[in-house]
Amino acid sequence: MRIGLVLPMGDERGPGIPSSGREIFGFARDMEQAGFDSLWLFDHLQAYEGEAADPSATWEAWTLLAGLAATTERASLGTIVTCTGFRPPALLARMAHSVHEISGGRLILGLGAGWHEPEYRAFGYPFDHRYSRFEEALTVIRGMLVDGSSTFDGQYYRTNDARLLPPPTQPAPPILIGTHGPRMLALTAKYAQAYNTSWHALPAERWTKVKASLEQAGVTQRVTVGLMVKGDNASDDAFGVRCEPGALAEAFQRWAAEGIDELIVLLDPATVDRAERTVQALHDFRASTT
Repeated sequence: MRIGLVLPMGDERGPGIPSSGREIFGFARDMEQAGFDSLWLFDHLQAYEGEAADPSATWEAWTLLAGLAATTERASLGTIVTCTGFRPPALLARMAHSVHEISGGRLILGLGAGWHEPEYRAFGYPFDHRYSRFEEALTVIRGMLVDGSSTFDGQYYRTNDARLLPPPTQPAPPILIGTHGPRMLALTAKYAQAYNTSWHALPAERWTKVKASLEQAGVTQRVTVGLMVKGDNASDDAFGVRCEPGALAEAFQRWAAEGIDELIVLLDPATVDRAERTVQALHDFRASTT
């Protein structure tokens, strides 16, 4: 089982939390060297603690991802997940192509339909018909990345021999879809190479329901699971695992026993100290499986 880590995005401030671009790049290199298999970014234009709260700062994901592609060497780089409503799909395909080439073929293209309406309102993007828009965007993105070009005349998006140039030197990046519901799972089965479900603690009732939904929808692709790691004084429950090496290593073992392909760890908050404890759990887990 591969284990990845969600990087801080500059939306939190506090002691030991990397927040500037340079700090995040340095943190990413440290986590790569510590042994994480993948590094992940959220895709938000504004971060909110709640509907009534003022938005907090967050870096733009794809600009940050391009920097990570140039400053890391081994770990896969992914979005968890990119909102297809924030950028025209043909442009997003070109952006993914550039990052994939810069990284030497390490991109995992996580895609989703988006969910946070205040961001759409703030930036003037349409929030209606998200399923239909997402399906059209997938058609364009997959056409460009897999076939090298797209000609498409949809209700929401149009392309006319939009080409992926310069020609790729790497195989197309795998598409990961983070979603739920029968129609969206059907798109996953049709277009994606991986599926993500988030955010979980230990395998429990919700995970059992997810597995049943995947089987019903015919989703046989790689499965990744987002693991929530809560604050230091929290207890393990349905919403997260304690940031303590023993508890985390046990959680890794429990998820590995479920046969998933990759576990993606989200630290809340993502301090350097908590990351170091997670690294210890990662090493303990790997030592127990060798």
